[in-house]
Amino acid sequence: MPPKDAIALLKEDHKELKKLMSQLDDTTERAVKTRQQLLDKMKTELTIHERIEEEVLYPALREHEKAKDIVLEAYAEHHAVDMLVEELHSVPFEDENWAAKFTVIKENIEHHIEEEEGELFKKARQIFDEQELRDLGDRMALLKEQKKSAA
Repeated sequence: MPPKDAIALLKEDHKELKKLMSQLDDTTERAVKTRQQLLDKMKTELTIHERIEEEVLYPALREHEKAKDIVLEAYAEHHAVDMLVEELHSVPFEDENWAAKFTVIKENIEHHIEEEEGELFKKARQIFDEQELRDLGDRMALLKEQKKSAA
């Protein structure tokens, strides 16, 4: 498989996260086991995705003044989603409030994805050339594999 640039790798992650969120969205209070399995998988995927962004892409982008503000906002959005996901874990899967809390998480993640795939990726393409994006993608793919092995 040819190496992917950082943006292609992250877009694949976004697609997978959207799929998992859609599956979770389709569950009911009776689907306790399914909700638990899907939420655990989503949390693992989300955590790995955030780490590769925060440890590779964001620091590289943050060095550039024109990307600094959007990177700082992205870090804050990751933190907010992490807190919401932790809070959701304390709500019983069969509780009627579970779906409402999940919807808030889903909306936050979708908003973050839209901003990343719009403004942040656009800035990354302005700042980095194709080789630099491939190098970042290689580093992110390696880190992703390490994190998946440890999960």
